[in-house]
Amino acid sequence: MRPAIIAGGGLAGSEAAWQLAERGIAVTLYEMRPTKSTPAHKTDKLAELVCSNSLKSNAPQSASGLLKEELRRAGSLLLRCADASAVPGGAALAVDRERFADAVTRAVGGHPLITLRRGELREIPAEDLTLIATGPLTSDALAAQLQSLTGAASLAFYDSISPIVDAETLNMARIFRASRYGKGGEDYLNCPLTEEEYRAFYEALVCAASVPPHPFEDASYFEACLPIEELARRGYDTLRFGPMKPVGLTDPRTGRRPYAVVQLRPEDLRYSSYNLVGFQNHLKFPEQQRILRMIPGLERAEFLRYGQIHRNTYLNAPALLQPDLSLRAAPKVFIAGQLSGVEGYVECVATGLLAAFAMASRVRGEDFAPPPRTTALGSLVHYVTHADPRQYQPANITFDLLPPVDDLPLAVARDRQARRARQCERALADLAAWLETLSFHSPGERTDEVLTTDS
Repeated sequence: MRPAIIAGGGLAGSEAAWQLAERGIAVTLYEMRPTKSTPAHKTDKLAELVCSNSLKSNAPQSASGLLKEELRRAGSLLLRCADASAVPGGAALAVDRERFADAVTRAVGGHPLITLRRGELREIPAEDLTLIATGPLTSDALAAQLQSLTGAASLAFYDSISPIVDAETLNMARIFRASRYGKGGEDYLNCPLTEEEYRAFYEALVCAASVPPHPFEDASYFEACLPIEELARRGYDTLRFGPMKPVGLTDPRTGRRPYAVVQLRPEDLRYSSYNLVGFQNHLKFPEQQRILRMIPGLERAEFLRYGQIHRNTYLNAPALLQPDLSLRAAPKVFIAGQLSGVEGYVECVATGLLAAFAMASRVRGEDFAPPPRTTALGSLVHYVTHADPRQYQPANITFDLLPPVDDLPLAVARDRQARRARQCERALADLAAWLETLSFHSPGERTDEVLTTDS
């Protein structure tokens, strides 16, 4: 059999290459660095971390911690490398970037079934099993190939992400349900602001600290979908004629139209969470929390995701991908990492591992069933492949992607931490049962050998 082809030596591609090779499948891994560099990368190492050395929370009852534990139990190379190169980071899994990248490069580059080619994959093979995991800075040539396979409108070239809040943390005494002009039922939650409240919000917003753009990000590139702080700087009433327009809404408590309003929309395929409509922004996360909590009803809101705008490339995955992460239009081509529409280092690792499992099943002539919805791995891939393609936005793993546990005792149902603990227990039990259904064993021995060898 011809080798499987993987484009991209980042987190997803490196994980996938290792998983396939450990199952006896030869891999040719293309990594264009250092032949062709990117504005974000500094080295030619595989799995280079470019934005942070933190892989987020390692707490056992956090969503990110659950995803990491599932990856460990599934035999993830990159989680082993991360644990081996960990540095003090409080509750987070922080790593020494150089040690982490060195360990991954040594493991993947030294595997007898992996051929590492330092060059750009410019054309997607027609007959070979191929994984595209080229990340947010996919080259123009490969992006053009993907557009040819999937359609001209299939790729987004920047993220415009609105914040998401936990519904349980909203102050419903200050919020009312309604759609504009009474159309479409009462799907939206509305946070009304008086003139005084709007002025205070506006003044805080125009003075807020923004995240500096990367050198390769042109602020004018986002003109079609401006951040709220930029809209505010263009005039006092700009927001009131944009995302905070109150037209068509009546506050039932006053019988009048609010001076301004923030609308919250329920998240597709998420449980008990709401999106702040049109509130994409480029503010630092602490600033977002401080300022957005000035909105009536959000005084104690817990943010499951903060707003962002940054350069990215990703597919409209729900419209294009099958549950095994292969393209509907080209079933031999698989997609993983940020290109599939996930955010976060660990989420990229997760999609790389799952794509490799699916490809290994394909080689064996077996059907691949993704992990159960009750697991973090299963919920993440379910979101990527089943969300509403009309409103698709990249996602991190959060508890609202996982289905709730039914029939809990009342005391547990009222205690968020207890509920999450039950979700984690169920997820790990269901993951173990799912792993038993796979026809191949989890890797591990060679990884341990690599990690105990000095650079």
